[in-house]
Amino acid sequence: MTPARTSSRRQAPTAPQTSWREAVPQPLVLASGSDEYILQRIRETLRDTIRAERGSCEVTDIAAGDYEPGQLAVVTSPSLFDDPKLVCVQELAGMNEHLLADALAYVANPDPDVTVLWQHSGGNRGKKLLDALKEKALVLDCAPPKSDRDKSSFVLGEFRAQNKRIEPDAARALAAAVGTSTAELAAACAQLIADGPVTVDLELVEKYYGGRVEVTAFRVADAAVAGNAEQALKLWRQAVDVGVDPVPMVATLGSKMRLIALTAGSRGGAGQIARDVGAAPWQVERAQNEARRFTAQDVTRALQAIAEADAQVKGASRSPYFAVERAITVIATSGHR
Repeated sequence: MTPARTSSRRQAPTAPQTSWREAVPQPLVLASGSDEYILQRIRETLRDTIRAERGSCEVTDIAAGDYEPGQLAVVTSPSLFDDPKLVCVQELAGMNEHLLADALAYVANPDPDVTVLWQHSGGNRGKKLLDALKEKALVLDCAPPKSDRDKSSFVLGEFRAQNKRIEPDAARALAAAVGTSTAELAAACAQLIADGPVTVDLELVEKYYGGRVEVTAFRVADAAVAGNAEQALKLWRQAVDVGVDPVPMVATLGSKMRLIALTAGSRGGAGQIARDVGAAPWQVERAQNEARRFTAQDVTRALQAIAEADAQVKGASRSPYFAVERAITVIATSGHR
């Protein structure tokens, strides 16, 4: 009997993936996954940690598809003032051959004083480089939370990171109410963390977000910013009917208009502006598009209306819901359609 053949083919290394929350500066960090919001959080964590440890951080972006030969060596070489560096190589899935060659050489002998973040959304492009990175880099899982369990875990992690607690049933309810966007889920967590008690329970989540699986503060804000007053007010009234509290609504309006104010007229790419204002690139691109509808006076007027509504929903008025309606109307009727 002929013995069974054993494959002599070398198996690709399987690197254990660490949660993106465990991002720490290392010479090589591989962010594996497609969630733009999580990728932005990793980048911010690495930058802020380097700044805290070493006083400053020079951040450089490299677009993998537009890479020029020798670019990696230039941006990782010591600067005049020897500033610590974070180099972000974006969209490895679309890398060109020049980057592949230079990256393989760099990964074999990385600079120990530079942190290089390699972002790969998926696919097999540059498999040899990915295999080399998986052998030597800190590999962070950046897959978007898809299942209810994943989203609940994300919520629990957001609270844990701020030394606060949310009860498991409250976390599940919040994840179900807010929707599928990681950024929106994080914003909802941030609101409860900022305004809520040390432990958030189901009753508080239902007060803020109950019945909002279909109608969210983000949809109301989107309609208002787009200039659709009728739709925005209709959505808001539907939210009120199911018990939505006005406080998170005003917070969402404020967050959206402040980002529009920060990005309006800004020069440079979305990535650079995102670093400056502390947002994700996709949020900046969206805000830039939305800002085209407004003049500087429109934005000022809208922010004033939001500030007034914020004071009124927090106790300065007996008609907080009307205050929110007025802010929505001011935003929606400012600017041009």
